[in-house]
Amino acid sequence: MKKITIPLKRLIPGLIIGPASWLGPYVAINSLFLPALVQHIDAAHKVNLIALLSTCGMIVAALSNMLAGALSDRTRSRFGQRTPWIIGGALVFSLTMIIASFATTMVYLLCFWMIGQISLNFIVAPMVAWIDFAPDDGKGVASSAYGGLGMALGNNGFNVLAAMFLSKFRLGFIIFGIFTTIGTIIAVLLVREPSNLTSKIRPNQKKNKKQKIHFHDLRTIFPKWSIGRDYYLALIGKLFQGVGNFAITGYILYIMTDFLHRGSQTQSSIQWINTIMLIIGIAMGFIAGPIADKYKILKYPVGFSTILLAIAAISLFLLRNNWGIIIYAITAGFGMGIWNSLDNLLNLEVIPDKDRVAFFLGIYNLGNTITQALAPVIAALVISHFGFSAIFFVSFTFSLIGGISMLCIKSVKK
Repeated sequence: MKKITIPLKRLIPGLIIGPASWLGPYVAINSLFLPALVQHIDAAHKVNLIALLSTCGMIVAALSNMLAGALSDRTRSRFGQRTPWIIGGALVFSLTMIIASFATTMVYLLCFWMIGQISLNFIVAPMVAWIDFAPDDGKGVASSAYGGLGMALGNNGFNVLAAMFLSKFRLGFIIFGIFTTIGTIIAVLLVREPSNLTSKIRPNQKKNKKQKIHFHDLRTIFPKWSIGRDYYLALIGKLFQGVGNFAITGYILYIMTDFLHRGSQTQSSIQWINTIMLIIGIAMGFIAGPIADKYKILKYPVGFSTILLAIAAISLFLLRNNWGIIIYAITAGFGMGIWNSLDNLLNLEVIPDKDRVAFFLGIYNLGNTITQALAPVIAALVISHFGFSAIFFVSFTFSLIGGISMLCIKSVKK
């Protein structure tokens, strides 16, 4: 089957606006508006309730991401493989966030938060596969656009604005939810994925209606360790890096209020962190991809970027003042900027089956949603036993393990 290639002049803007449009609203809602709403509904149990939402979200995110990737890989339409699922997921996510904003009970909130998690992953899994549409000599630039620029805007740019809505968190759900659909439509129109109605499904992808699926067929879905070793190491690194990062960012509101006691400076402190990280992240988005393409270096910057997150966590814990916040923001900014620019490209290099790009990239990119669900669960456990101080050591340990895992990849030499 002939590989579809989309010119970078169309692909790059879509790879910047696209991830920013789903990740930015999700991060803002998940890290600021959701904790604020939970605190409003049941302040006494807020930490455990966030953990509950995260656990349920993690389960549905994992299942829906695999399903979305597999369906996307097999889709044939006049709008291409990815576009129908991306638009559908964005519309449902926006609608569920609007409905969730009116929640007055945890059962109500939990139900629509789960639907939102499912729909979000029908954006994530197909969209990250856009990177594979780039020409071979431009994949580093494409990866950098998606991660270094798009995800930097999503991770940090939106939180700068979102912090202004802390006192109006229900309105925040609505505004940021709607933005997902608007931004996603713009990205899709820019990319203009071509029709693939004439593309043929590979013979081993065709289904026999009478054929039953047995347990051993999972080996064809998830290759054994000897075949997929480097992919699994990259996946482990992604998950540990994600937990290390979101253990802090997922609780940044509570860290500022309950640990650092910033009081009236909470909003400005969150804005400072996200502004610094946004500036550095965008700079890395312009620099990291082209350097990786030119010097053929990939594994080392990705591995060491995760270790920078470990250093950032400890610096904030030790200093606990304005300097600690600034050092955290700068160090984490470099770490996340380099990581976001190059980790998808590294994963693309180690995918065990190039005909299932959306599936494997989708599983890998669960690190952007599943770790935001897993990190609060781990954080809630250590906070309840050891206090807020413990999450900094969780962040340090997980980030360090993530970096080491990436550096153990063999098929990518440097």
